[in-house]
Amino acid sequence: MKAQTMKYLVTAIFAIGGATNALAHEDSSEASTFHWLSHVGEQSAQAPANQQQPEGYAVSAPAHRAVTVTDETKYLNVTRLETVEIKVGDKSVTWFFDTLGLQVFPLSKIIPGAENIMVYVAENPAYQGG
Repeated sequence: MKAQTMKYLVTAIFAIGGATNALAHEDSSEASTFHWLSHVGEQSAQAPANQQQPEGYAVSAPAHRAVTVTDETKYLNVTRLETVEIKVGDKSVTWFFDTLGLQVFPLSKIIPGAENIMVYVAENPAYQGG
């Protein structure tokens, strides 16, 4: 009895799975085993251009903190994956420091005119092993 019930259950699962797969695709005549490759090729695996910058990228999200850079500022300490609003004179940018592997870079890469100021990126403790 249990074997018969199990057989019906397995058959039902496969029938439902096949029906949902047929409904999920617009053209069911495409029976090629490698048809999925054409769909994978259609998708973009790369992040948008602004998110490919090694120093991170500007965001419109709320910042974790705000920093005002003055003439006396020589460096800026941030943590990887931190969002910081940086104010330099009349310029301001909210920056997400997505900087895997990059530890030091000039602030002028983010804000033109912010010369002679270095950004030091500490590893995010939430992502350190141990």
